[in-house]
Amino acid sequence: MADLSNKVTIITGAGAGLGRAMALMFSEAGALLVLAGRTKATLDETAAMLKGESLVVPTDVTVEDQVKGLVAATVARFGRVDILINNAPDPGEFAYIWEKSLARWNQTFAVNVTGPMLCTREAVAQSMMERRSGAIVNISSGSGWDGVPRRSDYSTSKAALRTLTKVTARELGPYGIRVNCVVPGMIEGEALQRYIHRTAKEQGVAPEVIAEPLRSGSPMKRGATEEEVARVVLFIAGDDAGIITGHSVAVDLGRTLVG
Repeated sequence: MADLSNKVTIITGAGAGLGRAMALMFSEAGALLVLAGRTKATLDETAAMLKGESLVVPTDVTVEDQVKGLVAATVARFGRVDILINNAPDPGEFAYIWEKSLARWNQTFAVNVTGPMLCTREAVAQSMMERRSGAIVNISSGSGWDGVPRRSDYSTSKAALRTLTKVTARELGPYGIRVNCVVPGMIEGEALQRYIHRTAKEQGVAPEVIAEPLRSGSPMKRGATEEEVARVVLFIAGDDAGIITGHSVAVDLGRTLVG
């Protein structure tokens, strides 16, 4: 496991799922955690599971002043920001393009693209730029490679996040700041189960009918665990990946063969 001893790390969307898995793993690696998300109760639950020191800062990443406050609280408590993990997700609206709500479309982009931009901007402006050091990891989705029907808002926003990664990596590289993107495919967890059961109900079939082709779509015939994805993020954020920047790393058991 990478050594992140005393690395001050902000994780958005840290109250559940992959965000919680990353928080647990980063804590085990010695990081000082700042947990951000909209629901304080779930953030507190994550904090109670951690090994080391942490700070809970309820934050809506679409609200500029709250993001400014998140980074300011981090700097006030720990003196700096070493690592930023932009993970807070919005799953979007499950609807065909002719059914899409503009308000819902804009909300998906606000969380999945504007939120990471604001968090990146503030972490850089309030700490990383001055120190000429830092690592930023954006969490995208395999949906953003080729697009998924009925998920145009989510797929497009996650593709945009990969482009944001490239641009900010070019801008921030001269200041010693790395920016990368981890792109998970199917992750076994509560969100996947909700999707399987919702789709099965819509189509009037058993959940297994939906689940089987999802899992068989990768050469390894399964989805990744949250811990497996977290382990990749841990490496990308750590010093051992110090020469990697601007890349989108597919973490999907071979479903997407990029390169």
